[in-house]
Amino acid sequence: MKLIIQIPCWNEEEQLPGTLRDLPREVPGFDVVEWLIIDDGSTDRTIEVARDEGVDHIVRLTNNKGLAAGFQAGLDACLKLGADVIVNTDADNQYSALDIPTLVEPIVAGRADMVVGDRETDSIEHFSPLKKRLQKLGSGVVRAASGTDVPDTTSGFRAYNREAALQIAVVSKYTYTLETIIQAGKLTVALTHVPIRTNAKTRESKLFPSMGAYVRRNAVAITRIYAQYEPLKVFSMMALATFVLSLIPFTRFLVAYLSGDGAGHVQSLIFGAVLFNAAVVLGALGILGDVLYSQRVIAQRTFEKIRRIELELKIPPSHYEPGAQPTGQGPTTGANAGQKTEDREAVRL
Repeated sequence: MKLIIQIPCWNEEEQLPGTLRDLPREVPGFDVVEWLIIDDGSTDRTIEVARDEGVDHIVRLTNNKGLAAGFQAGLDACLKLGADVIVNTDADNQYSALDIPTLVEPIVAGRADMVVGDRETDSIEHFSPLKKRLQKLGSGVVRAASGTDVPDTTSGFRAYNREAALQIAVVSKYTYTLETIIQAGKLTVALTHVPIRTNAKTRESKLFPSMGAYVRRNAVAITRIYAQYEPLKVFSMMALATFVLSLIPFTRFLVAYLSGDGAGHVQSLIFGAVLFNAAVVLGALGILGDVLYSQRVIAQRTFEKIRRIELELKIPPSHYEPGAQPTGQGPTTGANAGQKTEDREAVRL
């Protein structure tokens, strides 16, 4: 069994050494533990630092693509490098690496395909009361959309087995955390969560320059993702609300008409007709969205099959570079990608 721990990075020269030094090289249930970083167009010494610290694999994106794209590139590389289980963590050392055995235990035991680390955000001191409330609100919306019970849906500390990773396909340009949970709930992926610890804050978030940006981006992401996966429900609710509003001017015109003053309230009739037409259009959009969602499911299944074919053909990962390896050994891929633990430790020394 091979475990690969992947870390999306963007200009993490200062934070990466501490994060990597905490990562385990041995985890119960696995014969091999390897490290992989996804360099998202860094302009500092992130890659050099990673090699100095003994990272086994590097995915170097040409320019900054964003966290979601980096996460997806990492999953693809880990699968092609022969990973049976993939753990994703952050480069700022937010999550305690000591909890990696806890995170992967449900997968090793065969109880889950995907595990999300629950930070128990109410206990995180540097989270403001507003951020804690927003975390709860956002997680509640994602749980409703996915049909899961994950309490901390924005946690990036996660574990995936091979089957779960094969099915995940992130299309969001902003974040992978919410979308992957909704996908897991809709697909044949057994999802669970475990409590995990966090470390002290080391830097400000690169995703959220301010609380206003945090609120705005999360609100847009949640709304967009929910509409993508539950279009009929979203547009039906909007259509119903608009139809109810249309009854107000219609009723006003009807009362005036019955009292003999209908000609003086034609504007109410027109306004009601406009709202009624809007309700019909929203209902039609819900039906079209539901049809498009069906096509999305088909496209996702096709993507999964293509991935499986690529693995059978042993196609190497995109943008791949070897990390710290003995001199004279080139990059390896597929089932033979990892060096023996003793060789890797020798390289680090």
